[in-house]
Amino acid sequence: MKFNSKVIHGGQMHDPSTGAVMPPIYQTSTYAQSSPGKHKGYEYSRAANPTRTALENAFAVLENGTHAFAFASGLAAVDCVLRVLKPGDEVIAGDDLYGGSYRMFTKLFQQYGLRFSYVDMNDPKNVVNAITDKTRLIWIETPTNPLMKIADIEEITQQVKLVSNSILVAVDNTFATPYLQRPLDLGVDIVMHSATKYLGGHSDLVMGALMVKNEALAKELHFIQFAAGAIAGPMDAFLALRGVKTLHVRMERHCKNGKAVAEYLVKHPKVKEVYYPGLENHPNHEIAKKQMDDFGGMVSFKLKDESKEATFTFLENTKVFTLAESLGGVESLVNHPVTMTHASIPEEERLKIGITDSLIRLSVGIEDIDDLIEDLEQALDATT
Repeated sequence: MKFNSKVIHGGQMHDPSTGAVMPPIYQTSTYAQSSPGKHKGYEYSRAANPTRTALENAFAVLENGTHAFAFASGLAAVDCVLRVLKPGDEVIAGDDLYGGSYRMFTKLFQQYGLRFSYVDMNDPKNVVNAITDKTRLIWIETPTNPLMKIADIEEITQQVKLVSNSILVAVDNTFATPYLQRPLDLGVDIVMHSATKYLGGHSDLVMGALMVKNEALAKELHFIQFAAGAIAGPMDAFLALRGVKTLHVRMERHCKNGKAVAEYLVKHPKVKEVYYPGLENHPNHEIAKKQMDDFGGMVSFKLKDESKEATFTFLENTKVFTLAESLGGVESLVNHPVTMTHASIPEEERLKIGITDSLIRLSVGIEDIDDLIEDLEQALDATT
């Protein structure tokens, strides 16, 4: 199937008992057995639940994988990947990283003996040069949150695998979604999503996902998920599956609106810099063109007036854009990384890579573009 059909039909079957087109919400914790150890494929919902299975089948198909796992949150999915490692193992991650991932790396897993280094993944050589005999995982975000950096997934993966096939490569594909890029096709081992965002798409659930196409790795991840228990519940699985079925039409509008907003901001006299991989002046625009089918709906920018006062005035005056955490819903959101999503990153580290007080992140929704532009215009006017 083509992608637009896979989001609706991929991995799905009508309910065998009733013919229901959408999988029922199996709101149950346990399942009857005809004899000890004899059951119909389900024993206990921490291990598997039919609603979650339907969603996981859809997730796997979207990324051209063979197995997928739905978690209670995106960070629960990240946690599962890190549990594959052992004390003393090293992880190489990008220097522009979601604040929650950074917090988990530094505040949780570092104390258990994992080591983390952070490099600018704009250049694949930086990744290769950081590899040691202890490196076991490369953690890639592309586009990054919030500076919209682009890492060359295929080039990094090929170079890493030349050093050692035992090093896992994982990609956080949350910003791009499988509508725009499919990292498993580019050679990586694991794809992670905060399904809270675009996959769910309606700001009504919290969920994470992992997709793989290696049988042994899938078994290991499933065991960790089962043993640790950070599973997605059946109601959230139902909502996410409903959201996935409109991913293609939503992403088409997100991309169209995102490009229009970025082009508007580039020309605005009060805007200093715009971060959007679809702009030709983006430093890795050509790599984005190579590995992405479009450029998404995430846009970051800085005001020329870099004072906190001007930034807060803008943030407090948007009307269509809602000032809130998260991203990827049908509604447009505006975010201040320093005080919101990236507050857990020390100021010195933030400033080093350019996350300043004047940085603003937009999750451009699917509203009418004229309304979005007018809202940005009036909020920028308020900063005078």
